[in-house]
Amino acid sequence: MTTLAQRHADFHDLHQSGCFVIPNPWDIGSAKLMAANGAKALATTSAGLAFTLGVPDMGRITRDQALSHAEDLIRNTNLPISGDLENGFGHSPEDVAETIRLAGEAGLSGCSIEDTYLDGEIKTYTLEEATDRIAAGANAARALGRPFVFCARADGIMNGTYDTDEAIKRLQAFEKAGADLLYAPLPPSMDALAKIVRSVNTPINALAAGPFRQYNVQDFAKIGVRRISVGSALARVTHHHIVQATAMMCNEGDFSGLNNAASGDAIDAMLERATPS
Repeated sequence: MTTLAQRHADFHDLHQSGCFVIPNPWDIGSAKLMAANGAKALATTSAGLAFTLGVPDMGRITRDQALSHAEDLIRNTNLPISGDLENGFGHSPEDVAETIRLAGEAGLSGCSIEDTYLDGEIKTYTLEEATDRIAAGANAARALGRPFVFCARADGIMNGTYDTDEAIKRLQAFEKAGADLLYAPLPPSMDALAKIVRSVNTPINALAAGPFRQYNVQDFAKIGVRRISVGSALARVTHHHIVQATAMMCNEGDFSGLNNAASGDAIDAMLERATPS
């Protein structure tokens, strides 16, 4: 089994040059299948985990649930794991710092913290509040004393609370606050994403969802994106087929939704191959 120290070092190195894909599993099985099919690292998805637990996304899972889930993936693969830790499970900089400390104890190789105020409604921390929270997270990440890729997210474009220019202003502040990776999900176009990349010196994560599904890795690499994640998209693809096939069976008596099922033997073989020795 690959040691945690080696995984942390490998994850750090992945962010130094080039462009790579980091898929987002939602349980042990999906993580193993991704590991068996070429993933170099994995990142949790708060939405995917929430769906698995039977609750909606956006602040419905707890810090303990998120970290326990991450530990499951760490134990059951040989890959570096980054955690989607939403807003750090608290509003204060101290809350964020404590979440990073616990993420380090759990064995995560990195994590992301967003600037969305998750407390019954979707709104955004002020620039000053958001920057103070990222600074606290960055300091806590450095205090771990080992490689830990700390990603600062500006989620306002995706959530409809601010525009690309405001996202750039925030990412530039997060860069100065010490973030290792920056992320503004779903800008309005590839040109807007390229503008975001050019606005900072710190590596950028991009989300291959919505209109960005039409592009390939080379397209993202060409504009300087360092890392590409898919968020909850793979989980939602799976859930689409569950909903569609179940509705057809139960409402129409039609089992043709099962026609494209993967081979059980093939899945068994991949799970076996991806199990740490």
